[in-house]
Amino acid sequence: MGVFFLLFFVSGFCSILYEIVWLRLSMAQFGVTSALVSIVLSMFMAGLGLGSWGSGRLLRNYGDRASSLGLRLYALAELLIGISALVVPIQLGWGRILLERAGFASSGTYYLLSGIWIALTLVPWCACMGSTIPLAMAAIKGRFRAESTSSFSYLYVANVVGATAGTIVPLLLIELYGFHGTLKVGAALNGLLAISAGALALQPVVASATSFAPAVSSRIRAFSSKRPLVLLFATGLTSMGMEVVWIRQFTPYLGTMVYAFAAILALYLVSTLTGSKIYRYWSKKNSTERGLVWLGLGLCAFLPLAAADPQFRIFTFLRPVIGIAPFSAVLGFITPMLVDRWSDGDPDRAGSAYAINVVGCILGPLLSGFVLLPMMSERWVICLFAFPWLAVGMNPKWISEPARTQPRTKVAYAVAALALVLVFVCNDYESQFPQHEVLRDDAATIIATGEGFRKQLLVNGVGITSLSPIPKLMAHMPMAHLDHPPQNALTICFGMGTTYRSLLSWGIPVTAVELVPSVPRLFWYYHPDGPELLRSPLSRLVIDDGRRYLERTTEQYDVITLDPPPPVEAAGSSMLYSKEFYAIVNRRLRPHGILQQWLPEGDPVVLSAVARALKESFPYVRVFQYYREWGFQFLASQQPIPNRTGAELLQNMPATAVRDLFEWPYSRTPERELDFVLEKEKPIDKLIAEDVKAPAMQDDHPVNEYLILRTLSANHFQVEALTAWYERTKKP
Repeated sequence: MGVFFLLFFVSGFCSILYEIVWLRLSMAQFGVTSALVSIVLSMFMAGLGLGSWGSGRLLRNYGDRASSLGLRLYALAELLIGISALVVPIQLGWGRILLERAGFASSGTYYLLSGIWIALTLVPWCACMGSTIPLAMAAIKGRFRAESTSSFSYLYVANVVGATAGTIVPLLLIELYGFHGTLKVGAALNGLLAISAGALALQPVVASATSFAPAVSSRIRAFSSKRPLVLLFATGLTSMGMEVVWIRQFTPYLGTMVYAFAAILALYLVSTLTGSKIYRYWSKKNSTERGLVWLGLGLCAFLPLAAADPQFRIFTFLRPVIGIAPFSAVLGFITPMLVDRWSDGDPDRAGSAYAINVVGCILGPLLSGFVLLPMMSERWVICLFAFPWLAVGMNPKWISEPARTQPRTKVAYAVAALALVLVFVCNDYESQFPQHEVLRDDAATIIATGEGFRKQLLVNGVGITSLSPIPKLMAHMPMAHLDHPPQNALTICFGMGTTYRSLLSWGIPVTAVELVPSVPRLFWYYHPDGPELLRSPLSRLVIDDGRRYLERTTEQYDVITLDPPPPVEAAGSSMLYSKEFYAIVNRRLRPHGILQQWLPEGDPVVLSAVARALKESFPYVRVFQYYREWGFQFLASQQPIPNRTGAELLQNMPATAVRDLFEWPYSRTPERELDFVLEKEKPIDKLIAEDVKAPAMQDDHPVNEYLILRTLSANHFQVEALTAWYERTKKP
């Protein structure tokens, strides 16, 4: 049995590796939108469910030969999974090319066609992943008859252990080798699994083969009710639906880095593993759980309310532990228990049960992200998912048959009362702001708060921008440097709308592209004339991923301004700093057009990588740093950018643009306002020299997002330097 544990440890590791990388490659090809992410994850899960169900049915058709055939088919499945690591990126690239040539401008049509292509790409390969557990169960039933009745939970534990490692190690591999290099590592591991399973299949089977006839065991007949299947669907729906809520609840505390998302996923898997291990130990002496288990599931589902409440002073790292770990652990106990109970070691029944759980996992995020969260706060969505489990715990006869129908005890009533206290005592994140406006949609929760120049814009609790003259200069600097009257402009990332407003002051058509639908709806909060400007015939607002919009549009612009959301390490932000992105920008700029790119402060590798990507994409690049630790503004073009004074730039500006520039002045005159920036110019080669070994930023190697190894290395060198200094100070 130990060999099967090792096989499924590696298999679980590879599955999460592929999920992480394929999602990111899909975002690069089709756009960074909530709908796209949901499509990719849904198709991934759909493939798992289809493979689990299909392989179980296939084994039933083979009858007595299923046990001897199981390992051979498992080896074939792992081989195909390894091939998918190399083929899926190519298929995704083909899909983008086809959609570009089709020229669909409708977002609905685009999502439909991209979803169909992603389904055709991912579902067959993911079905191979989903088939592995029933196939291995068949092999175990032929070799280890005594352990076969709980073989699902055994393989489930091994798979979760591997998946837990898969949430962390691939991030390090991506930092070292990039996305495609990481996929090659996964392909090699799957190839090794195929060889190992093939070799194991050649060994003679000592245990007698067990019939896979349709007849079921007496234990299965005892649990012939469909309740375990209903509960499996509900647990999948709840767990994945709540995961969407958890991300919104804990992002204000953990940040938007890939490591924050990985930490949530790892915590979920580790807790699930803990619960599964407890079940494995418990199942050796017990067959029917107490109702208190289900009551505990209901109570634990309410704990995120307290863990994410800003009024409670909790260490940041403990918030997700309190909010996620207990619920996931109980779920880790229940899920394999229900599958073992329904299947009794039969691969067909196990595959069907697991597939039903996966269906719930698919529908949960869709229900949570696209229906519930746009309608209500995170707190009430948690309550909607949690209350049914509290009710189930209070009524054990609803759970399964035969059921231990113990009468409700004082403990049960106390647990229910505690859950209700959490509902009415705990607050949402925005409650800490005395003055605030909150909007929710399928992409994020948006909070506008503050007064005057202290106004803030928070997306899922993370501060995005503030009112200052700098966003105005992001518009006026490239526009005033043009050597011809501008015809139009494009700004990507709306934010508070300051740059958009400044571009409109030039009296030309301006298009703004914003990923989060609710952000522009708060334009009025920061600028009283916002609603009027949005109604202007010169104004056009597009809710879409900025990079995807540039790929689809045929329009060309004199100026494109870009202010990616901070911090520079934010997940997905590299796709607005890469050479591939700048190649798209070049196709959408008119001759003599100018790109304005804002870069928040980053470490030397990030500064060098972005600067090198710009220099390799544009022959003419100028860099300005307004203040230390505030960031850099790049102006890039295919033609020389004139070296003008503030007075000369003012001559190119209409009176309305000059008034906008000087609305919130730092200097005494508009001319001085521009000269202040022009005097802060830095040679781009100086930024590249920050780390001469850093490659240009590329989609495949986003050095700004994956940085843990070089951070640890930098800290190591700092410790060594401090140690050397200390040793020198000790010398006489």
